[in-house]
Amino acid sequence: MSETATRFPRILPCGDSALLVEFSDRIDEAINRRVVALARALAAHAPAGLQELVPTYRSLLVTYDPAILRGWALTERIESLIEAGLPETEATRRITVPVLYGGAAGIDLEEMAAAKGMTPEALIALHSSAAYRVYMIGFAPGFAYLGGLPEALHMPRLAVPRQRVEAGAIGIGGQQASINSVPAPSGWRYIGRTPLRLFDPARAEPFLLRAGDAVRFRAIDAAEAEHLDAAVARGEAIAEWEAA
Repeated sequence: MSETATRFPRILPCGDSALLVEFSDRIDEAINRRVVALARALAAHAPAGLQELVPTYRSLLVTYDPAILRGWALTERIESLIEAGLPETEATRRITVPVLYGGAAGIDLEEMAAAKGMTPEALIALHSSAAYRVYMIGFAPGFAYLGGLPEALHMPRLAVPRQRVEAGAIGIGGQQASINSVPAPSGWRYIGRTPLRLFDPARAEPFLLRAGDAVRFRAIDAAEAEHLDAAVARGEAIAEWEAA
């Protein structure tokens, strides 16, 4: 399917209580910006009965209560927002994520470095020098899919997934980067961990990151990781946010 054969954006029904707004059949940052912009516009002008907005790489899932809000009415609201023009730029939250590279959590660091013909230190420097974008939250509560991984670090997933990878693990899978939010099986390659908790049901906002956020990684040593781990255990906020 190509954009010459299909007109985008298009709105598709998903059962009787959800709509899918597709902006493209490909993935790039400009498309994802439109997805996030529509989600923010709908949130700012939410009709009664709107339940949840789930941004993905190239589409937005909109769930609603059909006893309160009719699908045709929601379709009209979405169409009017798109026709009015979605912002070309976005107010982006920026966060610096501290990472302890290597060690037990970075089990694939040395093997990846060898496969890429570089030292572990060079791989860390390249990984932490890039600017990443949160394209979507999915797979597990708060799990962040990141774009912006340098091409030199693209790496196929494992043929046999591991049965458990801990929360906070910093991953690479294909052309994507990731941050694990909860312990889960995974076939991604892992090069370190962050003390940050991407998912905490006790927080007012359980998910730390949102689609559209900008992320940078900062290498830390074992002593700082231990200090930040202790702070998180005490319930302290350690996220390093920068205003857009």
